[in-house]
Amino acid sequence: MNMRDLIPWGRSHQTTPSRYRDEGDPFMTLHREMNRLFDDVFRGFDMAPFGGVSRMASWPHVEVVDNDKDVRISAELPGLEDKDVEVLIGDGVLTIRGEKKSAIEDKERAFSERTYGRFERRIPLAWEVEEDKIEASFKNGVLTVTLPKSAESRSEVKRIAVNRASEETKH
Repeated sequence: MNMRDLIPWGRSHQTTPSRYRDEGDPFMTLHREMNRLFDDVFRGFDMAPFGGVSRMASWPHVEVVDNDKDVRISAELPGLEDKDVEVLIGDGVLTIRGEKKSAIEDKERAFSERTYGRFERRIPLAWEVEEDKIEASFKNGVLTVTLPKSAESRSEVKRIAVNRASEETKH
């Protein structure tokens, strides 16, 4: 058997292998579905398949700002609205969760690098906060949660001087 007979795009017609979508080819459909299945499984473990870098690892991306009065946590949630997001606090952990839904059907999609599905980000808090005064706002795809610090967390911090090591202690 000739090796060229095994290559599907070289047999009967001039089709290039770069052609992504071929609805009539059940093997390409199976190939795409298997790739999607593996991507979905590994996305659930917050890691990419076969050692790659996951797009969903620790998503949404957050920024934590700590000042004397409060802690502000901002999370980037592009493409979402406030009704798609839930914010919870309990046992010293702030939880941001929700779902990003696709606006189009899978059968219409030829190719996509966008990520859809449920997400949850848990952020441990190193500060005592006044839970009844927590505020959350959502604007332009950014969720901002303001957590006022309790009186105990606002206590004075003592600065510790760092001394240069003497030449005798160096070896």
